Amino acid sequence: MLECVINISEGGNPSQLSDLSSELGPDLLDLHSDADHNRSVFTLAGEDPARILTKSAAAMFDIREHHGVHPRVGIVDVVPFVALEPSTFDDAIAARDRFARFASEELGIPCFLYGPERTLPFIRKHAFIDLQPDFGPSAPHPKSGAICVGARPILIAYNVWLKDQTVETAKRIAKTIRTNERRTLGLQVGAHAQVSMNLIDPDVTGPLEAYDAVAELAPVDHAELVGLVPARTLARIPRDRWAQLDLSGEKTIEWRLAERNRRLSGASD
Repeated sequence: MLECVINISEGGNPSQLSDLSSELGPDLLDLHSDADHNRSVFTLAGEDPARILTKSAAAMFDIREHHGVHPRVGIVDVVPFVALEPSTFDDAIAARDRFARFASEELGIPCFLYGPERTLPFIRKHAFIDLQPDFGPSAPHPKSGAICVGARPILIAYNVWLKDQTVETAKRIAKTIRTNERRTLGLQVGAHAQVSMNLIDPDVTGPLEAYDAVAELAPVDHAELVGLVPARTLARIPRDRWAQLDLSGEKTIEWRLAERNRRLSGASD
C-alpha cells in the first residue's frame, strides 16, 4: 500500500475543494485546508487517486492567481509517495517516477524529483535557477508551474500557533528548534504567528517534542495536525496530552485505512 500526500496551492475555496474531493471516493483518507496558507493537503491511498486529483486541480486552478504565505512552485506543489507495509521504499520510488512521467507527458508540467537524490528544501531553493526538472519542459507550465514529486518515509506536518506573539518571534523560535529531524518555518498566518514544522523522523521527534520545544520559548495558543499520524507515534504520547496536541485515534493512518476498507467492502456487498 502506498500513501500519497498531495499539497495543492488552494485553500480558500470550499466549493472547488469539495468538487475535487468528490472525485476521490474512499481513497481520500484526509483533507486539511488553510485559507491563509492558501493550501490544501490531500492524504490519499494509492497511485490512481493522485493522478485524478492532479489532472483536475491543474485544470481548475492557475498559479498566476495564487497568493499565500506558504512556499510553492506550482498548483500541484508537492506529491510525495510513502510506503506503508507491506510496500517498500523501492515501491515508493517507482511510483514517484511513474507519476512524474505521467504529469510531464500527459499534462506538460515539469517535475522535480526528491528523495535519495535531494531534499524538498533544496528544490525550493534551486528550481529553475541552477536545477532543471528531471521530467518535462525546462520552464514552468504557464498555468500550473511545476511539481515536486518525492518518495519519502512517513513524516508529520505540524503547526504550533503562538499566543500574542509577532512573526519575528515565530521565525526566531523556528530557527532555534530546527534540527535534522524537524524542519521549521516561522510564518504570519492571518492575525497570528505560527511555527510550521515537518517532523521528518517522528520516532525521534514527534508532536509532543515539537509542541514542548515551542512552548519553552513562547506562550502557545493551540496546535494543529496537518494530515495524519502513524499509530505508533500516538501510542508513545500520554493520552492526557492528545487533545492539547490535536491528536486522536481517529487521526491515525491505520484508522483511516481501516475506515476506507470498510467503505470499499460495503460498496462491494
